[in-house]
Amino acid sequence: MAMDTFAARGYNNASLQEIADRAGLTQAGVLHYFRTKAQLLTSVLELRDHSDIEQLGPVRPHGLEFLHHLVDTARRNAEREGIVRLYAVLSAESVTDDHPAQSYFRDRYTGLRVFVADALREAAGLPEDDPRVGPAANAIIAVMDGLQVQWLLDPGSVDMAASTELTVTSLLGTLAPGRFPVAE
Repeated sequence: MAMDTFAARGYNNASLQEIADRAGLTQAGVLHYFRTKAQLLTSVLELRDHSDIEQLGPVRPHGLEFLHHLVDTARRNAEREGIVRLYAVLSAESVTDDHPAQSYFRDRYTGLRVFVADALREAAGLPEDDPRVGPAANAIIAVMDGLQVQWLLDPGSVDMAASTELTVTSLLGTLAPGRFPVAE
């Protein structure tokens, strides 16, 4: 209920009363489980992450396998409009002053950049200090996030998985053309 409300209305426009009504509780009932609206928001975001982590299995994949996981995530996201909307709305909203999810998203992007950069380095056989890896990781994340917004606005015109795969493949071909020849 809270996930749907935050996704539809954003954090600032979603009221505890609306969330309580959707859950069949009173505001006091919601606050019994979550001391504040900000804590409820954090719990919703953590639940989203937990479901994505479960998809990985007991061990996080590395290298090319992790990059394939990103494509699979984009494919799964096309079946999870509510979660995609929640993420898109709240990540954009979190850049505003004093937003309660700002540190969550800052930490999430920091960790995700490390995972994607490591996977690119491993897949392409690049040294730790290759200066192209960080920008390539940023590009993959930016493409995935931007595709979500485009897909939410016009689902029939955007194939998030195909576009993510093309981006990953193109970047691997640029980073390691000997290992990943670019198709012409």
